[in-house]
Amino acid sequence: MTDERIKELELQANDIRISIIDMLEDAGSGHTAGPLGMADVFTAFYFEILKYDPKNPEWKERDRLILSNGHIVPVRYATMAHAGYFPLDELKTLRKFGSRLQGHPERERLPGLETTSGPLGSGLGQAAGMAFGLRMDAKKNRVYCFTSDGEHDAGNFWESAMFAAHHKLSNLTVVVDRNNIQINGFTENVMALGDLKGKWESFGWHVIEVDGHNIEAIIDAVHEAHAIQEKPTCIIAHTIPGKGIPEIENMYEWHGKPPSTEEEQRFLKELRTLRGKIEASHAE
Repeated sequence: MTDERIKELELQANDIRISIIDMLEDAGSGHTAGPLGMADVFTAFYFEILKYDPKNPEWKERDRLILSNGHIVPVRYATMAHAGYFPLDELKTLRKFGSRLQGHPERERLPGLETTSGPLGSGLGQAAGMAFGLRMDAKKNRVYCFTSDGEHDAGNFWESAMFAAHHKLSNLTVVVDRNNIQINGFTENVMALGDLKGKWESFGWHVIEVDGHNIEAIIDAVHEAHAIQEKPTCIIAHTIPGKGIPEIENMYEWHGKPPSTEEEQRFLKELRTLRGKIEASHAE
């Protein structure tokens, strides 16, 4: 990738973070830390990796992206709006009565969503089923499942991991948001995950670890996943919850907390400053 393209993607991720803060403040509720932390991953997928058509969301040749940890959906909505699925102004309707942009994604409300998610630990099973079905039909579509590290506490999550490995679903790639927080504390204090890479490997998966804020590394990891045959791939993306706003980074208290009006202005100032830093870093 050229330096100019990397800069474009980094600036896109920053614009998505700005949209996240703006929509959450307007809603007065929702999750902040996780969406900010996953903005680079979503940018890499929607602007460089996924096959999709925002004007034809049901296009049969599209890739499937399953968001298992549905509470971080503000980042998906913001990314989809920037990618052309719907107008940016609609982001202001987040969590409003009758809105297509509910607090957890609802498939039948918004074209472009593949599943309705809410119960944590369920998305991997849905994604594995889709991958299995597509392979039965000899389709080339790929399936991606974004999941949180906290979801690994759920037993059905590991049943799905076993199913995918047993059936050698190489058309399935999981991206784990390894941000080390969940709703009431740090993951290692709530339910220690330990050697997460080793656990996935022991279940028969190909595993790649990346910096979840290095867009080029994320794209490279997906390309590697595409080259793996006879195994599904898990990409463990190490992210910083609240990324882009130093005062809330790595704070689990911001897992499910929206910014106030005063905080919004402060956070947006931080992100606009970050935009300048991104531009300067690529001008050297």
